[in-house]
Amino acid sequence: MSISVPVRLMGLAALCLSGLSQAETFVFTAIPDQDERRLTERFGKIADYLSEQLNVDVKYVPVKSYPAAVSAFRNDQVQLAWFGGLTGVQARELVPGSEAIAQGAEDTAFVSYLIAHESTGLAASEQLPAELAGKRFTFGDKGSTSGRLMPEFFLREHFEQAPETLFSRVGFSGDHNRTISLVQSGAYEVGAVNYAVWDAELEKGNIDESKVKVIWTSPEYPDYQWSIRGDVNARFGDGFKEKVKQALLEMKDPELLAAFPRSGFVNATNDDYAPIRDTAVAIGIMDPEQ
Repeated sequence: MSISVPVRLMGLAALCLSGLSQAETFVFTAIPDQDERRLTERFGKIADYLSEQLNVDVKYVPVKSYPAAVSAFRNDQVQLAWFGGLTGVQARELVPGSEAIAQGAEDTAFVSYLIAHESTGLAASEQLPAELAGKRFTFGDKGSTSGRLMPEFFLREHFEQAPETLFSRVGFSGDHNRTISLVQSGAYEVGAVNYAVWDAELEKGNIDESKVKVIWTSPEYPDYQWSIRGDVNARFGDGFKEKVKQALLEMKDPELLAAFPRSGFVNATNDDYAPIRDTAVAIGIMDPEQ
């Protein structure tokens, strides 16, 4: 009897610990490239899908800024994140073992648009027009790949000067919808925007093309991706990382995919985003020693 009681207690303790492990919530976030209401609506449905596929509780938590998304990943407040190219590189370098596991089919060849207010008289062109000089220009968020990093790189490469020198005024709107609104209103004459957000807003009838239009399309580059922490198998069980990846790659519901918007997800690796890191180093956003 003196032996069997501790054994039973140990068995109960093991069951309790197992239950706690199974009950742990898998948390993800996304960069706030649109307003918070839209993001919560979009990603709440993704959380339900992942919970069903992974057989664990899954929760989406919004963040207020691009740096906050990176910090949440670094601090283990989230284990998975829908990052832009730049924020993904930044986050993975802060968390050893973390990996890019999936990207949108469109993210292998993403582009940015430059959009201009009708008062500028700028027309669509294959080359960056010289008339951009001296205009009021807004990027998106400072940490945005499509709204800041790549447009700034192409502008610097073409004009051989920094945006602060090229333009009469440089702003950062915070997100792509806000960039569109600021240029459409004339508060800024030109802006850089994610092509997918522009196309989606145009389809919804939220853009007045008599006031604002696309004047230039950038060369292609890799962008958004799902990144996951390297310690998820230890917390959620062997093979969990692969299960998450497969759930994302097998997401076929058009309503879920429209939330991104993407036609589907394909495999991604950290190496796919080496060009993004190189670009960030080249224009001084990232330290080469990081």
